[in-house]
Amino acid sequence: MTLETERYSQQLQQWPAAGQHILANYDEHSIVVYQAYRASIGRYALEHGRLGGTDFSFSRMSWIKPNFLWMMYRSGWGTQPGQEYVLGLRVRRSFFDGLLRDAVPSSFGASQFGSMEDWQAAVESSDVRLQWDPDHAPSGARCERRAVQLGLRGQTLDAFATEELLEVIDMRSLVAEQRLHAQDDSLALLTPRERVYEPLKA
Repeated sequence: MTLETERYSQQLQQWPAAGQHILANYDEHSIVVYQAYRASIGRYALEHGRLGGTDFSFSRMSWIKPNFLWMMYRSGWGTQPGQEYVLGLRVRRSFFDGLLRDAVPSSFGASQFGSMEDWQAAVESSDVRLQWDPDHAPSGARCERRAVQLGLRGQTLDAFATEELLEVIDMRSLVAEQRLHAQDDSLALLTPRERVYEPLKA
């Protein structure tokens, strides 16, 4: 399946210009997050519908990004070595919302913990890290808005890579086509349709 796209210039008018916001492509039951891999990992994921194989590491933290343009900035629009396979990974919203609930900020200063010791204990016991980074325009220019990325490890990473992963979407063609329009934030640029994400109410 391919993701619905929309002109970046039109979406930009609807997105918040500043603050911490999760921009994502989602529906009633699922949300798409992005990762970029080397060819061997990307091919395995597309062939098997899950992450794995000899080159994918379940022993290290893996970072997911629901914001397409943040992934484009990080991967150089799929040109950085080892990040040529940009994939959209559709997961259950209930799983993603659980990640947000369980996440511990990646720095003490960004957390609500009363002491460094409490924060360090939470970091050690949690499988999920949360980090807010500057969002970026297609050209790479830094924005006032901040985008989220989530680091997964342990059993949470196992679940993400297998039973919670509903679909693996090959984004390479879209990335290659739209890379040509990215440097000047062209009016012709198309990106996956993203809206501000709000977790489902319990």
